[in-house]
Amino acid sequence: MFPVRTPLLLHPFLSTPERRIWLKLENLQPSGSFKMRGLGALCADAKARGKTHIVAPSGGNAGYSAALAARALGMSAEVVVPTTTPPATRELIARTGATLTVHGDVWEESNQYALDLCAAAHVQYAPAFDHPVIWQGNSTMIDEIVADLPQMDVIVVSVGGGGLLAGALTGLARHDRLDCRVVACETQGAASFRAALDAGRPVRIDAITSMAKSLGALQVARWPVEAIRRFPHVSVVLPDSAALMGVVRFADDLRQLVEPACGVALATAYLDHPSLAGARDVVVVVCGGVSVSARQLLVWQQGEEARHSA
Repeated sequence: MFPVRTPLLLHPFLSTPERRIWLKLENLQPSGSFKMRGLGALCADAKARGKTHIVAPSGGNAGYSAALAARALGMSAEVVVPTTTPPATRELIARTGATLTVHGDVWEESNQYALDLCAAAHVQYAPAFDHPVIWQGNSTMIDEIVADLPQMDVIVVSVGGGGLLAGALTGLARHDRLDCRVVACETQGAASFRAALDAGRPVRIDAITSMAKSLGALQVARWPVEAIRRFPHVSVVLPDSAALMGVVRFADDLRQLVEPACGVALATAYLDHPSLAGARDVVVVVCGGVSVSARQLLVWQQGEEARHSA
């Protein structure tokens, strides 16, 4: 059934007598990412309201999670992806039995097409991140962390559109943990959350130039931008090279592959980033990602080496 309760593991090498680094392994969800929680909750809610068909615009992770959840619930699904979605990810989505439609060169074009498919009463639109039911579903991750590690004082999350962050904030507030420091991580070239914090509201950035395509929301959801003010928080923006380092080091240490969108959160621990200063128990959410393989990791590494040698 979905989602599953994921392990909270002590990092085998980074922990010290002064600070322990914990890994919440959301990459072990059936869909390979934390998205299983929120999209699973949305699909279950839709079925309870009599919906029978899910339409999900997605570059990969959200669509795959929605397709798996729909299949588990006996619902049909259509996932609309842009032309930039890798062939391997498209094949993975298609293997769930969902209808796969390629439309548009960017997610916004896919999203508009998906919205046009949702006029019928039996159809549920499944956004990638901006929905309160999705946030509630993602917040169950915090229930598990608090049960395992009630003394957590810092949580580190990657931020794309804000669905994971909103889930973390929702769960922390439910457990009255407004004292927990929230470290929100992005890559340069995909830092729409930092732009929103600087402006005091969500703003649209010009383009996504980072390799961390799963962080590729041109504008974040409004609620987490406002809600994070209730918590001690730090916005961290790192270069692609740091995110890739996080992916490689994690693969070496845990023998697991994740996307650069996840690697940027891991990088804060590997870099002993100042955002973790004074913390005793740090939880890094290993959000996962399906658009990664050993071959793709090699392509990313070669690209970084070419940029540095140019």
